[in-house]
Amino acid sequence: MLQVEHLTRRYGKVTAVDDLSFEISDDGVYGFLGPNGAGKSTTMNIMTGCLSATSGTVRISGYDIYEQPKEAKRRIGYLPEQPPLYLGETPAEYLRFVGEAKGLRGDALRREIEDAIEETGIGEMRSRRIDALSKGYRQRVGIAQALLGEPEIVILDEPTVGLDPLQILEIRSLISALGRSRTVLISSHILSEVQTMCSKILIIAHGKLVAFDAPEKLEERLAAPGEITITAETDAQRARALVEALPGVAGITVRADGPDRSQLAVASGTEDIYALSQAIFQTFASSGCALCELGVKKPSLEDIFLELTEGGETA
Repeated sequence: MLQVEHLTRRYGKVTAVDDLSFEISDDGVYGFLGPNGAGKSTTMNIMTGCLSATSGTVRISGYDIYEQPKEAKRRIGYLPEQPPLYLGETPAEYLRFVGEAKGLRGDALRREIEDAIEETGIGEMRSRRIDALSKGYRQRVGIAQALLGEPEIVILDEPTVGLDPLQILEIRSLISALGRSRTVLISSHILSEVQTMCSKILIIAHGKLVAFDAPEKLEERLAAPGEITITAETDAQRARALVEALPGVAGITVRADGPDRSQLAVASGTEDIYALSQAIFQTFASSGCALCELGVKKPSLEDIFLELTEGGETA
């Protein structure tokens, strides 16, 4: 459906996108992540035909974005970070203008406008001027225009930026619903948002692809096993002695120490961190030493993101 092959974009001596290749063939919501300056916006502008590439190809359902631009662009819906809205128009007027620009006419145009209004939940606002709408509703209007023409791929650049918490939840729900019947690619700086909505995540750094997988697969493949925090009713020396002989313990750090209570952080050296936490619990129980707290901390998507973008890993 979306094929990016050896994509490169240079600005003078600066390489913004460096031999980037990936393929998306299924419906669903895909996250596109990377630190500032990684090449996300440049890549999205190239994929939508808004910017030329130095080299490489982009194909939408088999159509080359440069050699067959009309056929390729007909299959793409795009919402840039700043929605291109005409504030003096109503949503219905604006969608009619965009639909006509996409070549829709007559009953087909009316039907698609109604479908887009219903799908994005802006029916009550259809006759109000866009400049009187909240930012959340403006964003919905922007998404509605991206849906006109029944695109197979919808690309959304930072779709929740600047929204309040309730609006963010509403837009997330809308995007998740869109992904059930089409391919949606979103760029976002909010990692928890991507983890919540996306079935797969693409991460780029320095213009290169460093990861492309499901969030849980990235955790399994790239992240450290994690850490176990224990609080025990004993001093740190005794607590350490009980833990350090257990198989799978990679290291112990004393967080707090006192004659009656101590806290330790146990680094796991095994893939099954829950088996190690069970062994720690049983060890303390059999020794007669009370555990006040035992917690497992697994690596987050933020940890994985930093590991990949700062550590120089490759896909």
